Amino acid sequence: MKNLPKSSTRTSSRPKAPAYLGLLLFVLAAAAVSVCVGSTALDFKEALSSLSDPQNPQVRILLYVRLPRTLAALLSGAALGVAGALIQGVLNNALAGPNIIGVNGGAGLFTLLAAAFLPGLPPLLPAAAFLGALCASLLIYGIAAKTGASRMTIVLAGIAVSNLFSAGIDTLQTVFPDVVVGSNTFLVGGLSGVTLGNLAPAGALIAVGIVLACIFGPALDLRALGEDSAKSLCLHVPAMRFVLLLTASLLAGAAVSFAGLLGFVGLLVPHGMRRFFGIGAKALLPACALSGAGFVAVCDTLARVIAAPYELPVGILLAFLGAPFFLVLLLQKKRGRIYD
Repeated sequence: MKNLPKSSTRTSSRPKAPAYLGLLLFVLAAAAVSVCVGSTALDFKEALSSLSDPQNPQVRILLYVRLPRTLAALLSGAALGVAGALIQGVLNNALAGPNIIGVNGGAGLFTLLAAAFLPGLPPLLPAAAFLGALCASLLIYGIAAKTGASRMTIVLAGIAVSNLFSAGIDTLQTVFPDVVVGSNTFLVGGLSGVTLGNLAPAGALIAVGIVLACIFGPALDLRALGEDSAKSLCLHVPAMRFVLLLTASLLAGAAVSFAGLLGFVGLLVPHGMRRFFGIGAKALLPACALSGAGFVAVCDTLARVIAAPYELPVGILLAFLGAPFFLVLLLQKKRGRIYD
């Protein structure tokens, strides 16, 4: 047990039901605040009582601005939180995350490619983002499997891959400036302008991805016993890794397709939840889904009001929170204190 974090071994035996209930209440509170708070005051009671009148200003704010944005925050947070936990488990690397190893960058590049070359088919954006995320995931996993690279080397390779995708995005912005207009918000990660129509296909993919993660994710616990032990329990390790990477790519790609390149959610959330739920995937993955949803909803609400009357894209706030945390993880790893 020497590789496990002290917090994980200490908390893994705690009752989970009260913690899950607390997370659920946190998500509901974050969603309620997100719906009610913004640059324009929303009379929630009036909006609900006037739902039959679509021209009512309060109803329009609720249905076309606040509700889609809140759902986008919840869905993207849940997807990226679970994707981060899966990627860290498959790569056995606590420093990995969708944005760190280039998964978000691959999804973003393919999303903009689809927008540039297939502008009349917006429902294809989640599929394109999934394909880009999968390419990035398989590339990093291939590097790890072929070279036997250390965990730090994998992170450095991921940063290089992420920069490669960023160069592709910059090229698209130069060659197709009219097609990718407004992509600045997409590149930093933002939820303004999201509509229910944009969310429908991506939300369906995220729901499927979370179900798949909860079904196949616990196989990570068997793998933690060692590959030989996992094989003796009839677990096909390469197939399990591929399915979990596929699931993580589905989640990250779907989130990126409407939320842009939100960073550090897949790094922050799994680390925070391990302190309360331990490292067991069966308990960790649902916790990451709930906490990720609430976390992004809270951050998006803060980003709307923290610089009022201006509005910050939520990705900027997440970067301010996540970058220092990543540096702390690097220092802890150097001292041998971090689970990986």
